[in-house]
Amino acid sequence: MPDPTQPKFVFICGSALKGQPDHKNLQSATFIKAAKTAPKYRLHAVKDGWHPGIYATEENGISIPGEIYQLTPKQYEYLVSTEPPDMYPEEVELADGGKAIAMLYPKKLIEENGYPDISDIGGWAAYKKQT
Repeated sequence: MPDPTQPKFVFICGSALKGQPDHKNLQSATFIKAAKTAPKYRLHAVKDGWHPGIYATEENGISIPGEIYQLTPKQYEYLVSTEPPDMYPEEVELADGGKAIAMLYPKKLIEENGYPDISDIGGWAAYKKQT
């Protein structure tokens, strides 16, 4: 079982990225590096592009660009509390073979609501530049 007093390494790929409106939700978390997921995920624009929805997939996955931050347990708790409904933290595999926690969104809800697949646009920041 993970030690709850240890820092968390979090993969950010949406509205909390540098330059995005929710970056403040990271508080003073330490930026570690730019990163990408392993090519095992899909990216969708949820609720009229309000936030991203990513999920793991067995086929047609892509590498999602993002950033890795080190958060204290308190910063992590705050970040999770600010996430939109239905999002949940889960470990994701990174392209370099590492792992980090990311906020995922249920594939079932994406399919039920027909949220657009934006996987091939180049990430959330690239999508937001187009909208």
